[in-house]
Amino acid sequence: MTAPGPGWQPYPPQQPPYPPQPPYPPGYGMPQPPRKRRRGLLIGLVIVLVAALGGGGTWYLVARQDDGAKTPTEAALKLASSVGNSDLVGVLDSLVPWEATLFTDPLRDATSELKRLQVLDQSADPNAVSGIKVSSQNLTFDEAGAERVNDHLTITKLTGGTLTVTSDFGKLPLAKQFLDEALPGSARPQGTETETINIADEVRKTGEPVRIATVEVEDRWYPSLMYTIADYALKDAGKPWPSTSIPDVGASSPQEAVKQVLQAALDEDTRRVIELLPPTEMSVLHDAGPAILQAAQGKPEPGEVQITDFAAETSAVTGGTRVTVTNVQLRNEKGERLGAKKSGDCYEVTYMDETQRMCANDLTEQLDDAAGSLPSEVREVLRHLVNGLLAQGLGVVTIESGQKHYVSPIRTLTEQGMTVLRSLQPGDITTLLKFAD
Repeated sequence: MTAPGPGWQPYPPQQPPYPPQPPYPPGYGMPQPPRKRRRGLLIGLVIVLVAALGGGGTWYLVARQDDGAKTPTEAALKLASSVGNSDLVGVLDSLVPWEATLFTDPLRDATSELKRLQVLDQSADPNAVSGIKVSSQNLTFDEAGAERVNDHLTITKLTGGTLTVTSDFGKLPLAKQFLDEALPGSARPQGTETETINIADEVRKTGEPVRIATVEVEDRWYPSLMYTIADYALKDAGKPWPSTSIPDVGASSPQEAVKQVLQAALDEDTRRVIELLPPTEMSVLHDAGPAILQAAQGKPEPGEVQITDFAAETSAVTGGTRVTVTNVQLRNEKGERLGAKKSGDCYEVTYMDETQRMCANDLTEQLDDAAGSLPSEVREVLRHLVNGLLAQGLGVVTIESGQKHYVSPIRTLTEQGMTVLRSLQPGDITTLLKFAD
């Protein structure tokens, strides 16, 4: 998977070719997943399986940027090949390029950590995931009903075909010792399970086709998971896509990006938060930004809480830069102070004029006292977790685009998960599962 070419530029702010939109109702905010679980599953499957859409300007090619298809048919064959070969990374790579990396980067990292933790077998390969197979047949679209939202976003309408999901627990690439200890043979799902979804039946039940958002990048079209979620959120609220977008305004360094996002959050300055999000992987929030601002219903009020001191260390992580906050000090308009300063695996927490030092050993002892009734094996796992989390610290992931730096919320979230995995030791997850009941 390669990044867009050197000549690529982020989408320009949308121009207002459409009439002004009505205000959004109170409570409407960040895009949420579709409400119906079955339809949500259907949409997720379709996004990674759809081969091509036909009709003037609505073709999209679902193939990787580095070896993109010349025709929709070729793209369909490549995608079908990825699915047929259980090539999970290949399937995810069919999404919008920067969206694909949001899934494939943590997938590869997590696979390595889960091997270390003896959860996955050493042969596990995200490029050849066994145990789950998804296939599609005869997918059809209402090409005339496709909605062109702007110069880079089109909503397509899936009306027919079938999706079949086949799973076999016994073929999942789990480590044998993990399976034997965490899930004895009698407790494991047995045999193959298959479910087929008839899309036409689902369309008849709901009275509407399945909406799949597609995004254009360098004259090629890709399905987008995040734009699809946002489209359903807008539709559920009864509102169209905004006719303008919020431009990106990045920071001069990774540390400055994190500091500015924190200050904007303290100021309740939603617009500034969105400006500091990546123009690539978070372009959906830039496009939906005006709707979010209308939902916020209020202007930011800076000055109540200010950052008086901020320091952070940086390190490289897959896809970006990890900004580990080592010192943050806040002061409100009354002069009250709140802050935290990291030193090794210790933190100095300040409130008003009092400072308390907390270290991993201190918290571990408190944890032992509080968890006295827990088995000793579980207490040991919790100690690993506390020590690892405090030693690594709070990490926020930023990415660089156009020589500016932006905070990546999804990469930050996945980094928190990786921080937890890195804190654990081999056998810890098995121990937690054994005593879960």
